[in-house]
Amino acid sequence: MHRLLLLSLSVSLSVHAVDLVGVVAKEVPSLTELYKELHANPELSLHEEQSAARVAAELRKVGIEVTEKVGGHGIVGVLKNGEGPVVMVRTDLDALPVREQTDLPYSSSKTTKDDLGREVSVMHACGHDMHMACFVGTARTLVQLRDQWRGTVVMIGQPAEERVLGARLMLRAGLFSKFPKPDKALALHCSADMPHGTVGLTEGFALANVDTMEIVVKGVGGHGSMPNLCKDPVLLASQIVVALQSIVSREVRPGDPAVVTVGSIHGGTKSNIIPDEVRLQLTLRSYKKETRQHLIDSVKRITLAQAESAGMPKDKMPEIILSDDQTPALYNQPELAATVSKAIAGTLGADNVQTRDPSMGAEDFAEYGLTREKVPLCMFWLGTQSPATVAEAKARGQTLPSLHSPFFKPVPEPTLQTGVQAMTAAVLALMPK
Repeated sequence: MHRLLLLSLSVSLSVHAVDLVGVVAKEVPSLTELYKELHANPELSLHEEQSAARVAAELRKVGIEVTEKVGGHGIVGVLKNGEGPVVMVRTDLDALPVREQTDLPYSSSKTTKDDLGREVSVMHACGHDMHMACFVGTARTLVQLRDQWRGTVVMIGQPAEERVLGARLMLRAGLFSKFPKPDKALALHCSADMPHGTVGLTEGFALANVDTMEIVVKGVGGHGSMPNLCKDPVLLASQIVVALQSIVSREVRPGDPAVVTVGSIHGGTKSNIIPDEVRLQLTLRSYKKETRQHLIDSVKRITLAQAESAGMPKDKMPEIILSDDQTPALYNQPELAATVSKAIAGTLGADNVQTRDPSMGAEDFAEYGLTREKVPLCMFWLGTQSPATVAEAKARGQTLPSLHSPFFKPVPEPTLQTGVQAMTAAVLALMPK
């Protein structure tokens, strides 16, 4: 009797897996066309009006109740299917100010005005077009397989991920109070260095805290031939840049990940003029709250100490600005990540589920887990490149075009097949009938 029960269960699971693969396969051709349409028509952060409307229309086609304009151009779709858990699936909508340099027939030639009025090119260089197409495919598949799950799926299209604003905007607009509050939340993100047909997962910290700082180094300008009559901010800025490198190497506990990068330095107009100021822009990366605060405090301490040692008067001390555009670290709740990994392995095969090292990149998906509800989160990586391309690059010791590169180009059909299968399998595992 026990063997018969196990056999029956095995056959049932096998049929469900076949159902999932077959349903997704039928959707891939139309999803590919949707992906190409989205790729060719990118929109910058906070301007995702057409992208949001297009995704909302796709959700409505399959009977999902959709609310638009949630926190800007955010959309929320609610699919109810009886009593059960509430699972949130999120996609981002926005693109980047990048001029596409791929050879794709559907590449973006779009230009637009950015928020500063500058004419810029626009490209889906981070894969959000793929995220949206997988999102729509997951919605379609869940509707067709609704006899296999119970509960409520909340499908959200989030604006302004690239500016790490959208999650906060949607939460402030009542995402967790006006709509069903999720018990779990899922997202996927394209990987630029993994073969299609595979996904990658990280348990625990997966992406970093990010803080942006600007340091305005002040001085007393004058003629380059008479530095003794000046207070040179170029020299002081250089000393600050060098001194900041000691924070990670000498102040952060070994093994505790942290990054302090000065990515921009601007000052002066001519070789023989000592300027009045130099501006530095920094990015700080960490995982732990304590490390994050230590980096911020140390940058302030070292900057002011260098200025004091250079003899800067009090009215010429550096101005240190910590931006509000901060991103918290993404923590993949281990139990949830293990469940997701097992579910995806069940449809893709265990060999196609990779364990990924944590990254010092950032994602504002983390915000959804930091409210008072403390919703467990899991984001997984989606392979986008042909296996041959990945293998060849590895053999040659080369790197493939990264996310945010003008040359980044996923292979559409197999990436979509994998992404929709993986996300749908994860949702089904969290919402058993």
